[in-house]
Amino acid sequence: MIDAVATDSSTPSPEKPRRARRTRMTGAERRQQLLEIGRTLFAAKGFEGTSVEEIAAKAGVSKPVVYEHFGGKEGLYAVVVDREMRRLLDMVTGSLTAGHPRELCEQAAFALLDYIEEYTDGFRILVRDSPIPQSTGSFASLISDIATQVEDILGREFKSRGFDPKLAPLYAQALVGMVALTGQWWLDVRRPKKAEVAAHLVNLAWHGLDGLEQKPRLIGHRKS
Repeated sequence: MIDAVATDSSTPSPEKPRRARRTRMTGAERRQQLLEIGRTLFAAKGFEGTSVEEIAAKAGVSKPVVYEHFGGKEGLYAVVVDREMRRLLDMVTGSLTAGHPRELCEQAAFALLDYIEEYTDGFRILVRDSPIPQSTGSFASLISDIATQVEDILGREFKSRGFDPKLAPLYAQALVGMVALTGQWWLDVRRPKKAEVAAHLVNLAWHGLDGLEQKPRLIGHRKS
């Protein structure tokens, strides 16, 4: 009777479910993950509103891992800013391929608006006042770098029209600054459409330049 109810030793016992093995990230992969998480948090909360604890928690690691890769929140922030500045500068300078000055203005305007549309988090980080010294500078210095690319174009145009080419840097700063500030406004409203914004920017810049006085005069009472 006992034999009849005994368990058949040949019957395989049910297998225990295997735990899914976690794939360990390489150092490069972990660094990239932390950069992406930091970029998202800095864009949403700013530098001061983001903590190392939150960055580590989002990445599923301990705080020392963040320190190991970047030396702290400041180091991570610096790398994020540097990458975004390089990306924007590359997009603007790489877009300037046309021969006609008006089309060059269009290309520069589109490049900045493209960056705002495609890399919104990055732009939000760049336009914030940096709370720590940056080796790569600030958004203002980035705009200055972009304006330098435009100086040569304006200088040639000024020379062909009989204007003083030494004034090209001033006008380059004014034009690029106008586009950048408009871009900050468009970042939130997103109206009108990108192409229409670019068209209006170029309309103001081009027709303003087209009717430029060689020696601009002041009509008000203040002369200095």
